[in-house]
Amino acid sequence: MTIRQRIPSDNLALSELWLRSVRATHTFLGEADIQALYPQVRDLYLPAVQVWVEENPDGRPAGFIGIDQDKVEMLFIEPEQRGQGIGTRLLDFVRQRCGPLSVDVNEQNPEAHGFYRHYGFHDTGRSETDGQGQPFPLIHMALAPSSNR
Repeated sequence: MTIRQRIPSDNLALSELWLRSVRATHTFLGEADIQALYPQVRDLYLPAVQVWVEENPDGRPAGFIGIDQDKVEMLFIEPEQRGQGIGTRLLDFVRQRCGPLSVDVNEQNPEAHGFYRHYGFHDTGRSETDGQGQPFPLIHMALAPSSNR
């Protein structure tokens, strides 16, 4: 599989991947929440960060990661491809470029929290609300500079 930088024409396909992934993993969000976030992801969040895409052999995105400096802002994988190492490869890829990383994880998404802990991140704090002030608590995490992967 190939990892490449996002191009603007990817935004629709990546937004659709985001939608499928969120519906599969973010069970704490209602459909109204997801529908409200969708255009923001497509039109605001994807263009605002550096995004790397892992492609399947047929060119379809298998997953993507969005970073802002050394902070992981988004990491989403096609639901049927979870558990195949895509998230780890994307984290390894950006870590080589950015060094130690940080991430905020929804507290109500224990699978994501476990994934990042398994990768080597540790909890550094907690917020009662998400970045939009919604009542979705976040766990702040950081990857130690000396963490070997």
